[in-house]
Amino acid sequence: MGIIRLYEICPEAEKAGTQNAVVTGVTDNTAEVKQGSIFVCVKGARFDGHSAAAEMLSKGAVMIVTDHDIKCGKQLVTDNTRLCLARLLNSFYGKPSEKLGLLAVTGTNGKTTTAHFVKHILTTLGKKCGCVGTAGNDTCSGKLKPSQHGTPTVPRATVLYSWLGEMVSNGADYCVMEASSQALDQYRIGDERIAVAGFTNLTRDHLDYHGTMENYFQAKRRVFTMCKTAVINIDDEYGKRLAQEFSDIAVTYSAEGNADYHAEFIRMNATGCSYMLVNEREKTACRVDMNMTGLYNVQNSLCAIAMVTALGFDMTECAKALSDLDGVDGRMNVVYRGDFTVITDYAHTDDALIKVLSTLKPLTKGRLICVFGAAGDRDKEKRPMMAKAAEDNADILVITSDNPAHENPDEIIREVMTGISGKKPCRCITDRREAIAYALDIARKDDVIILCGKGHETYQIIGDEYLPFSEKEIVKDIMKRKEN
Repeated sequence: MGIIRLYEICPEAEKAGTQNAVVTGVTDNTAEVKQGSIFVCVKGARFDGHSAAAEMLSKGAVMIVTDHDIKCGKQLVTDNTRLCLARLLNSFYGKPSEKLGLLAVTGTNGKTTTAHFVKHILTTLGKKCGCVGTAGNDTCSGKLKPSQHGTPTVPRATVLYSWLGEMVSNGADYCVMEASSQALDQYRIGDERIAVAGFTNLTRDHLDYHGTMENYFQAKRRVFTMCKTAVINIDDEYGKRLAQEFSDIAVTYSAEGNADYHAEFIRMNATGCSYMLVNEREKTACRVDMNMTGLYNVQNSLCAIAMVTALGFDMTECAKALSDLDGVDGRMNVVYRGDFTVITDYAHTDDALIKVLSTLKPLTKGRLICVFGAAGDRDKEKRPMMAKAAEDNADILVITSDNPAHENPDEIIREVMTGISGKKPCRCITDRREAIAYALDIARKDDVIILCGKGHETYQIIGDEYLPFSEKEIVKDIMKRKEN
């Protein structure tokens, strides 16, 4: 990256009187400010960057971006500093958003799997595709950037745009990202032009942040004001709203009824599924075979195929590409198979629990044992709803800790228990490792144990600490001891 003058990335810099200054970085983090930085004042929940403006100038900032006049030198006032941050970062990194085909997947559940499907299809079709999301980030460097402890689905804008810049440098054609509601609400993705955006579903989650389901929906909705084509699940009530509102750009899909893309003759077993994919617009059809089971994965695959087809690729070739995909990290992964089976999954909402458990139940010859908990410092209202979902769809429940964070894990379990009617055997064990050991102890031939909530995570959040916690390794260790 050569010398960048302020006027090159911010024509409005003339107002601040520093248009010829050399820019070395753009940030909203006071710890990252150095000589030549543009400091963008963002008001967060705990800290208002405006209070540090004068100090940042003394550290060498060449311009301060604010949302009101704070009477300091080298100041640019804008209506939305978060949006301005994203625009400045995009310009600083050479406008990578204009050089990549951007795809976004939003929804409560299924984002990671669908994004993984999209990346796999494009890669199989010979395209370089970067990825940003919960289970890892790929800038096409040949090495995956794992999601760090505490890193949100979409990272801070300063990180995201540096990754987009890396993707362009590494020759990427496309980038698929999970567009979380918080990221959209906080303009981490700015107002970039997205080629295709996909919607999976919307169920209760993150209300500790959004307050109401309508606010949650409106945050998700924003991505469809930024895209050329909207691929929408009309099996979901919120999806039907979106399809009506964005009818001029909407492409619909369904695993349950008629849509632009819909599934017929669905067949499932314990290890995979197949169906006939019908494209009503083109009056074409093709067979889809996958090594993943569940109606929700039929929906996820429909979304992914429709998204890539919207880019101009052949639907049949997209469908074929999914046939050799073995699975997605942390999503219905078998970690032990013997007399009984142990599976891990990221399901951490009542809707996700219903989908996972209702998929496994008819495929389980013995008993379905569900080990789950609820995360701390998150929406408390969903805790009893998760309990009801588990009790309605599993045979035996083991309620334990998830990531208690700053809450008392026993109190979280008590709140979960308010949703239990008592119609199924239920045991509460606060220590998650002990809970897993208990489930393994009581398992009999042909039983299935599903460990819900952690999925791909290899840590447990207790207080401010991220303690090593790999369910795969824990199961492996316990079973090794039992077998010896």
